[in-house]
Formats: sequence, structure tokens, C-alpha cells
Amino acid sequence: MDASYPREERPPPKRGSPPAAPQAPRDHLVWAIFNTLYMNFCCLGFVALAFAVKARDRKVSGDVEAARHFSSKARCYNALATAGSVVLPLLLGALIVTGVIHLSKLAHESVGFFTYQFGGSDDEDQ
Repeated sequence: MDASYPREERPPPKRGSPPAAPQAPRDHLVWAIFNTLYMNFCCLGFVALAFAVKARDRKVSGDVEAARHFSSKARCYNALATAGSVVLPLLLGALIVTGVIHLSKLAHESVGFFTYQFGGSDDEDQ
């Protein structure tokens, strides 16, 4: 078997990515606007909006480190506002359901108690 055909010699690819310019951080502005308008729990959405605007301003001015810092704070406040707006109604709903169940059991037991106590038979009076 003749394997004398020409082969292409390529150098092996270099490992690792070339150093790139630091990527601009996200400002989370849309998420903050959504939290401010729809789920403003304890004004956390407004605080997140303020930090998102600061992050966008710093990003436009070229201060990447300050933009990253404000972006991190905006993300934290957005997460807190979203979690509070989702968890609190679920917790309130669970408390209402358990309260209704407890009150229905209590009402059922009290009806049994009052019918036994006040609805006795005529044999006990004699």
C-alpha cells in the first residue's frame, strides 16, 4: 500500500484564548424597570433601577470597574425584589389555605360539641 500522497503539515493549535479586552458588564436596566413597575416590593425595584442607571452611566463613560460594581448591586437588588414579590404572595396564600383548613376543622368539632351538649335526649331529664 502506497501512502506517498502529500500531507498538509499544520502546526498544532495553541491552547488558551488570546487575551481580550475586558467585557463591559451588563447593567440589568430592563429587569430593574420591570421590578419598579410591576413588583416593587419595599422599593427594592426603585433601588435596583437607581443602581442600574449608575452602572449604565459608568459603562458609557468608560469606567468599567465602577460599572461592574454598580451592576453587581443592581443584580442583587433585582433578585431580592423578584424573590420577595414571588415568595411573599405564595407564603400568604399558604397561610390562608392552612387557616381555612384549621377553621373548618375547628367549626366541625365545635358543631359536634354543641349538638352533644345542648341536644341531649329526654332520658337524661328524668
